[in-house]
Amino acid sequence: MEMREDIYANAGNVAQNGSDSDSSDQSYEEVYVNDVSIDAHKPRSEQRNSSAISSGKKSSRQIQNEAAFHKDSEKADKSSHLQTADPQNRGRSSAGGRCYRLAAVCLGLLCVLLLTAITLLWIKFNNLTAERDQLHTSYTNLTAERDQLHTSYTNLTAERDQLQTSYTDLTMEKDQLQTSCNNLTVERDQLQTSYTSLTKERDQLQTSYTNLTKERDQLRTRCVDVTKERDHLKTSYTSVMEQLQIERAKGNLQGWKSFNTSLYYISTEKTNWSESREDCRKRGVDLVIINSRKEHEFIASQLGSDQAWIGLSDIKNEGQWEWVDGSALTTGYWMKNEPNNQGNEDCGEILGPQANKVWNDRPCSYSQRWICEKTVV
Repeated sequence: MEMREDIYANAGNVAQNGSDSDSSDQSYEEVYVNDVSIDAHKPRSEQRNSSAISSGKKSSRQIQNEAAFHKDSEKADKSSHLQTADPQNRGRSSAGGRCYRLAAVCLGLLCVLLLTAITLLWIKFNNLTAERDQLHTSYTNLTAERDQLHTSYTNLTAERDQLQTSYTDLTMEKDQLQTSCNNLTVERDQLQTSYTSLTKERDQLQTSYTNLTKERDQLRTRCVDVTKERDHLKTSYTSVMEQLQIERAKGNLQGWKSFNTSLYYISTEKTNWSESREDCRKRGVDLVIINSRKEHEFIASQLGSDQAWIGLSDIKNEGQWEWVDGSALTTGYWMKNEPNNQGNEDCGEILGPQANKVWNDRPCSYSQRWICEKTVV
């Protein structure tokens, strides 16, 4: 407010000075012309003193005006000096008066321009003050809004942290549930596989049970048949033993050895395979047919280190071994890499225990012992 009052005071003084200068321009011009004509004859020092004395008598406004036109006074001094020296230059003083009036007009215009500028500045100042007040209000509002936003930001940050913690917990729980789900899925698959396997095993067991039941029934039937056969064999065995005792009493079975239900004759002479079989036929039997390992081991144990012909050959078809009763060979006890048919070996022989109790193929023309078999039953 003090600055505004200073501006108004300066503007008032300038305006008043402008009006005073306009009203006194004419009288001052006339006095100035007379003083110039008088002072032109005085020395320069006296002219300066008189100017100082006259300035002391004048008012403060005239002092300001004289100061403003000090340069014009010096020019007027020069022009008055020229007029004193040359009377013809007096006409030029009137031209100087016109210049003075022109300068006064320009000064007035400057004052007007200055007042206009001050007015514009004052308007600009008011606008800036209003804008400053608006900015201050906006600043206050923005500060309050900033505080609110800061509070909201703090609340949102706290809520975000809580949500982040909840999210982390839920993620861990989700992972645990996923792991549990995977484990349960694996366990379910294993149980499903086990169930499938057990189902198949159950079906197999059911089938096996059914088969075993059938087999049991068959075995029961067979057991009955075997029991009957056993009883029959017992009866036959009893009769065979009685017959053997009778034959031995007569001397007809001298040199025969018995095993199970068969009698075996092992020759002491040697001949080829065909003649060996012919001798057995004369005795009412044929060369031995081996049907089991026990029978094989019994016969081999009777030979010692010797060997003998058995009722086995591939004379009819090479490589197809068959017994003398025409049945095909199913189980053999051959020596390693035998039979090999080296040198037309078409007849079979059995070796004793010192030769590992095995079979061998040999040419049928070879002469050696032979074994006949008689089935009692």
